[in-house]
Amino acid sequence: MENIVKENETRLLSVKETCRRLGIGHWAVYQQIHSHNLKTVKIGKRRLISTKAIDEFISKQERYGA
Repeated sequence: MENIVKENETRLLSVKETCRRLGIGHWAVYQQIHSHNLKTVKIGKRRLISTKAIDEFISKQERYGA
């Protein structure tokens, strides 16, 4: 039952929120987006990152020791 979204849990984060969650700067986040290491969704003009994409990104980094 891991996929149950808790009430008030944000599933899509802004780049700024993603920076805070990962502990890296916005330039580093954009580099990961442009190199297709961090998946995003675009809604209107906003670029958003799902919590699932962040978890996948972290898992990849742990696996490959990057």
